Amino acid sequence: MDWKLAMTTFATIFLAEMGDKTQLAIITLSASSQKPLSIFIGGALALTSVTVIAVLAGEAVTKVVPESVLTKIAAVLFVAIGIWTWFKA
Repeated sequence: MDWKLAMTTFATIFLAEMGDKTQLAIITLSASSQKPLSIFIGGALALTSVTVIAVLAGEAVTKVVPESVLTKIAAVLFVAIGIWTWFKA
C-alpha cells in the first residue's frame, strides 16, 4: 500500500469535489428528506462505485495507451472543458 499516493489522491479528490454539483445535490437531498444517514449511505455508495469504475477503466486503458499519452489527453480535455465553460457562462 502506497500511503503517500493514497493521501495525495484523497487530498486531490477532496479539494476538487468541494462545492461541486454533487455536493450541492447531496445538500439539497439532505435538506428535503430529513434523513441524513440514508443520504450519506446513498452518496457514499455512488461515489465509491464511480471511483471503482474509474480505477478499473484507468487500469484497462493504460494497458493499451501509454500513460504519457493519457496525461496529455486529460490535460487537453481539462482545458477544453474550461474554455467551453468560460464561453457558456
